[in-house]
Amino acid sequence: MSTAPRALAWSAGNCTVGRTMTILGERWTFVVVREVFNGVRRFDDIRRHSGIPRQVLSNRLGLLVEQDVLRRVPYQDPGERVRHEYRLTEKGFDLYPVLVAIADWGDRYLADADGPPVEFEHRDCGAVVHSMLECDHGHRVERPRDVVTRVGPGAQPFAVTAAG
Repeated sequence: MSTAPRALAWSAGNCTVGRTMTILGERWTFVVVREVFNGVRRFDDIRRHSGIPRQVLSNRLGLLVEQDVLRRVPYQDPGERVRHEYRLTEKGFDLYPVLVAIADWGDRYLADADGPPVEFEHRDCGAVVHSMLECDHGHRVERPRDVVTRVGPGAQPFAVTAAG
C-alpha cells in the first residue's frame, strides 16, 4: 500500500517555481541572459553571436525588461540613430548562480570529449566556480537526496473540486 505524497495536500497555484518558469522557461531566455552576463549587450550582437531568430530575441528581451531582469540603456554610435543595449538589473544579477548551476549540469552531461567550452573563474584566486547547495546554517549539502521539501509560510491547502 502506497501513501500519497504530502505535496498533494497543498495547492501549486502560487508555486514560485511555476511562476519563475513563466519568465525563464522558454528555450532562448537563458541564452539571452548568458550573452548579457558575458558582456554582449546590443541586439544585433546578441542575435549574431547566439543565433536567436530576430523576433524571438525581440520577444525575450521585451519580457526580461518587463520583468525587471534587464534594463534598456540608450546609446548612439556617431551618425546613427539612438539604440538600446541591455544591462542586468539586481534581479538579473541574482540569476548568476542559476546560470552556473545550468552550466555545471551541462558540463557534466552534455560537454564534448574535450570538456566544457567555458568555465566560471573566481576572480580572486583563479579557481573554477561551481554551484552548490547550502542550508541556512551554513552546512554544505553534498547529496541532493539529503534535501526534502516542507510546507512554507505561503502554502495554501489544495481544494478538491467536484470535477477533480
